[in-house]
Amino acid sequence: LESEYRPDQRMLNTRGTVQGGFVVAMLDDTMGRALANLTEGQVVPSSIDLNASFVRPAKPGPLICRGRVVHRGRSVVFLEAELFDAEGKLLARATSSAIPIEIIGRTE
Repeated sequence: LESEYRPDQRMLNTRGTVQGGFVVAMLDDTMGRALANLTEGQVVPSSIDLNASFVRPAKPGPLICRGRVVHRGRSVVFLEAELFDAEGKLLARATSSAIPIEIIGRTE
């Protein structure tokens, strides 16, 4: 699954780069959407753990995040995502273990 994010000035730290918490949120959001997409919106993850590695500073502007489900078990799913700048340079990556939560009564 691929997501695009456009962080702006409100998300910057004092060095002028995207604050790490926002970077992790982009990675986490994309991993969650990868599971939801795989299950046609019927299952979402509830994170058990999340590990992020920051490779390069993220700057304001378009960022691309690619997420995927590594393994889907009945009680735990394993997810990963990578964040890239517009030139395709790797900025950060994350892995997560999560409990799959079925959405009951979804009416979308």
